[in-house]
Amino acid sequence: QGQEKLSCNPKKENGTHVVLCELGNPMKAGVRITVDMELSVSGLEDMGDAITFHLQLRSKNSPSPSNASVTVTVPVEAEAEMELRGNSLPATTVLPSSWHWVEGSQRLEDHGIKVEHVYELHNKGPGTVSGVTLSLAVPHLLGDHVLLYLLELGTEGGMNCSHHPALNPAQV
Repeated sequence: QGQEKLSCNPKKENGTHVVLCELGNPMKAGVRITVDMELSVSGLEDMGDAITFHLQLRSKNSPSPSNASVTVTVPVEAEAEMELRGNSLPATTVLPSSWHWVEGSQRLEDHGIKVEHVYELHNKGPGTVSGVTLSLAVPHLLGDHVLLYLLELGTEGGMNCSHHPALNPAQV
């Protein structure tokens, strides 16, 4: 009939986290109550795809067969939004009309104007992420002609990178 906030106390019993809520004392025989609980659980990144709660109503009076427990399984979904940002330095490059590719040269300037492409992958949350794969396709040929000479590839922040087979083929 009336709504009351329960007084609940978290504690550990036998290595398990337990939340005890006092529903009332003494409680009259035949009373029916409904309890709505909202639990806030953190650190679920490594919990898998579900978390299980074991609920039990216990009486301090004599043992009762109605002290049965109920298991509730709640699905866990991690949510994180990723954002990819990128830019080129310089932003615009125009090759002079007199410039020609010098086959077999070891000089960097004979392979074109240096353009650096920088990509940043950001986690906008709210969850953490791991095992992210970013595949970046860079067109390096236009027909049989070199469009971009891929010189080097680097990463920061503990990422692993697999190199493209066309990376610096002339060892410039």
